[in-house]
Amino acid sequence: MRVAARHNRTRSSRGPSARAGMRYHPAMLSFDDCNAARLRRDPRYDGRFFTAVKTTGIYCRPVCPAKQPLTRNVVYYPTAAAAEASGFRPCLRCRPETAPFCPAWNGTRSTVARAVKLINEGALDEDSVVTLAMRLGISSRHLARLFERHVGATPQQLAKTLRVQRAKRLLDGGEHTMTDIAFQAGFGSLRRFNAAFAELYGRSPSSLRSSKHA
Repeated sequence: MRVAARHNRTRSSRGPSARAGMRYHPAMLSFDDCNAARLRRDPRYDGRFFTAVKTTGIYCRPVCPAKQPLTRNVVYYPTAAAAEASGFRPCLRCRPETAPFCPAWNGTRSTVARAVKLINEGALDEDSVVTLAMRLGISSRHLARLFERHVGATPQQLAKTLRVQRAKRLLDGGEHTMTDIAFQAGFGSLRRFNAAFAELYGRSPSSLRSSKHA
């Protein structure tokens, strides 16, 4: 189901866009189903897709309390990693990092589900995609194809998204130093931690914590 392709536009060097030709799992919801769930702010769909708004460059959960964007300005993605891979940044209001992780294939014994579990456990924090693929008994090229089809992002992008999400949850908790958060989230260094937040949010981790507690 080519949900994101319905509102495709040319991708700039930095800005968000819906990538043409992105192939999603056949069980991915249709554009109309996603749109109806978004307009209802239906909690049953939380985590099953994410809404990206082309006019703001932000992506949200379907339950986001912010003012609803016009339908012509939205595009839907099956995962947060897919939205970020297309250049959208997370909403600071609905906090996509707190959404339940429940794509159509989650909980199965599929290769993708096993790969996601290993990545979430830190398989790519130090090791390579080639090593991960070997653990799964497939080639890295085949793993990349599976991820494009089912996740909408590369294994590296998913690992990056999961690291930032772990860090953001720790950051919002307000009980850890920046260095502690960086290493607990899997960044390996404070420099990589700061660079990831600057790239995704356009802000430093400390400024995000300050704005939350202001």
